[in-house]
Amino acid sequence: MAIFQTVPSLPQSVDYVRILPEIVLSIFGMIIMMFDPVMDERRSQRTLGLVALVGTIVALAATVYQAQVRFWGLGFFGMIKVDAFSVFFHFVVIAVTLLVILSSYEYMEVQQIRAGEYYGLILFGAVGMALMSSAMELVLIFIALEISSISTYILAGFRRRSAISSEASVKYFLLGSFATAFFLYGVALMFGATGSTSIDRISAALADYAGTGHGPLLAYLGVALMFVGVGFKVAAAPFHVWTPDVYEGAPSPIVGFMSTAPKAAVFAVLLRIIFEIHAPGGPWLIWVAAALSMTIGNVAALVQSNVKRLLAYSSIAHAGYLLIAFASLPANGIPAAMFYTASYAAMNVGAFAVIGHFAGAGERFVTLEDYAGLGKRSPLLAAILTMFLLSLIGIPITGGFFAKFYVFSAALQGSHPLVGLVIIGVVNSAVAAYYYLRIIVVMYMREPRDEEVPVTPVSAGLGFALGLSLAATLFLGIYPNPVLKYAALSVGLLR
Repeated sequence: MAIFQTVPSLPQSVDYVRILPEIVLSIFGMIIMMFDPVMDERRSQRTLGLVALVGTIVALAATVYQAQVRFWGLGFFGMIKVDAFSVFFHFVVIAVTLLVILSSYEYMEVQQIRAGEYYGLILFGAVGMALMSSAMELVLIFIALEISSISTYILAGFRRRSAISSEASVKYFLLGSFATAFFLYGVALMFGATGSTSIDRISAALADYAGTGHGPLLAYLGVALMFVGVGFKVAAAPFHVWTPDVYEGAPSPIVGFMSTAPKAAVFAVLLRIIFEIHAPGGPWLIWVAAALSMTIGNVAALVQSNVKRLLAYSSIAHAGYLLIAFASLPANGIPAAMFYTASYAAMNVGAFAVIGHFAGAGERFVTLEDYAGLGKRSPLLAAILTMFLLSLIGIPITGGFFAKFYVFSAALQGSHPLVGLVIIGVVNSAVAAYYYLRIIVVMYMREPRDEEVPVTPVSAGLGFALGLSLAATLFLGIYPNPVLKYAALSVGLLR
């Protein structure tokens, strides 16, 4: 009888509700992979894309259903946790996935790439990213990270006829595998220091050291190594070297996906590690990474002539701005970091959707000179891209303005104001304005080159994706309170 008492009970039905979005995405991903081999290329392009779109919509509905307070709590024996925090990041990741699928319809047709497994991999990647945001076990975080990573490694090289795309995939895979090994070794050291890989148990084990600034040496090493792994995924310096080459070679919609959804998921992991574990030495690591990311990203972007590489370095800089919030106290830093993640996702996915449309077959038109005169040739497309660029700068009435405002405010409102880090951030924001405005100047104040770049009409799917991205960017810039209030709910839920 005692033997049976030690066997844990089976998962309850509510546990499956707590991973409902992941279940939905997995089912639709498997449907796509099963039907792709038996469909001709022309039919699979639209049909399987539509299946993926329906899957993301159903997953969004599942996330909304999951957001009811009665479903909040730990599931699967404490391995996952559903709360306002995880629901927020689920919504961001799945919304980005939906926008990427919409913007991919036209892109895949123009590039003449078979699209079945492409949509399946996007859904499977989203499964890993969504799971990361609710995981309460370091081993589960590692598994979710690998699910996400393997999908993005393949998607980065999806332009198979392009050597630069294959190079991007190989680089991303090799460096990503190396970074993942660091993360896993950090998990092993944290287990050695605390005797557990559960975030709750690690937090309890390190609680006695939280106010002293000291802790087990293995815990310090574990946090440092785990930070290498997550720093690579968010393209934070000095773990950013892969970013420009991979962004340049990967399909533009996938760059929009890689630069936003994995960042949101990994930042959710980082928030759990830093704030729930009370990670020793974490704030100092973040301070240094934030300063390096902002400075290296913005300075390197100044000399870029390829728009995708320019926005790659911009992505590194934005990782630095977001890390400022992580160096702040939880009460201020968590809502600021969550709001920044949502704002950056909206504007960056939109920007890469425009770039992917304008690049044409083979992504030939991706230099600054190619954008000369775009304001005359396609006023609406140029205006939409301008709004996204202004948001990336941080101009008022856009989400980017309040994102930076709340991040800088959070850094100054703590008991130990991060004045130096905020000064570095403000100076870097001024530097960034130059290269963003440079694109706008080229679009509106330069004459088209002799060989005019063709601008094709925007398809319905892409137009809808751009409309949603622009609406989200403006909504977050004009009426940010609902998102901030929801993000603030997470403060009391993270220990």
